[in-house]
Amino acid sequence: MVEIAEDGRHLARLRGFLTVNAGGTEIGRIPLDDIAAVIASAHGITYSNNLLVALAERGTPLVVCGSNHRPAAFLWAADSHHEQSGRMADQAAASLPLKKRLWAQLVVAKIEGQKATLEAVGAVHEGFALLARKVRSGDPDNVEAQAARRYWPLLFGKDFRRDRAAGETNAMLNYCYTVLRAGTARAIMAAGLHPSLGLAHRQRGNAFALADDFMEPFRPIADLLVHELVGDGESELNGDTKSRLARILITDMSTAEGTSPVGLCLERLALSAARCFAGEAQKLDLPRRTLPLEA
Repeated sequence: MVEIAEDGRHLARLRGFLTVNAGGTEIGRIPLDDIAAVIASAHGITYSNNLLVALAERGTPLVVCGSNHRPAAFLWAADSHHEQSGRMADQAAASLPLKKRLWAQLVVAKIEGQKATLEAVGAVHEGFALLARKVRSGDPDNVEAQAARRYWPLLFGKDFRRDRAAGETNAMLNYCYTVLRAGTARAIMAAGLHPSLGLAHRQRGNAFALADDFMEPFRPIADLLVHELVGDGESELNGDTKSRLARILITDMSTAEGTSPVGLCLERLALSAARCFAGEAQKLDLPRRTLPLEA
């Protein structure tokens, strides 16, 4: 993942590299094939058309952030998978009962991940296993929200409130979620699915509703990374904290195939969803425990 956090940068393509220029002088280059996402969080950034095409050809999302470090726009490849048309047709035709069943699986995995995160930091975690068992198809009882109300005070203290517009801890959460959302969007596009056709997130103005669905079970990993920073005395989003949070996509997790980074787990999740939409599977491919192996 590459973040451009300094104003006045120009991004271009030179052979197989993304180059970063300031004042007409190259100050850095990165192999295009090594980039999972480009996050533009500064102002006054310019881009060459050749670079945008190269990113699209590789399915690498360009994420443009607002002042609150949340995504304001994505660059998405128009053709990212050889079965894209058929898979999108299956996705669009998916029945409501199927969507509800898949959403329930994601909610259960998220709550189990919250339990594991609380356990990892030595916080009270009893009750989350029971909440996970209470989730029904579509989560009509909104158990996800019940878990969230218990989770945040236990993780960050009784005075903490999750506020996307706030700074400090909330800003670090926003940033880590942005990186995670970009990786999730890339996995969805690579699987030939459409990111705007969500399961539970269905707001008309949300072009990445499915990414918001699929990233839910992985949010507790972001929360844990932020908790570690807070424990180290960090209280604001800066170059050092961004660097540590950006590692979320390469954090190893336990899966049926052994250890795999979050980025690969997201790819498997998206591919399993495509199989579910096509009627070839009933369950999503989720890690055994949605928590880093080394907390």
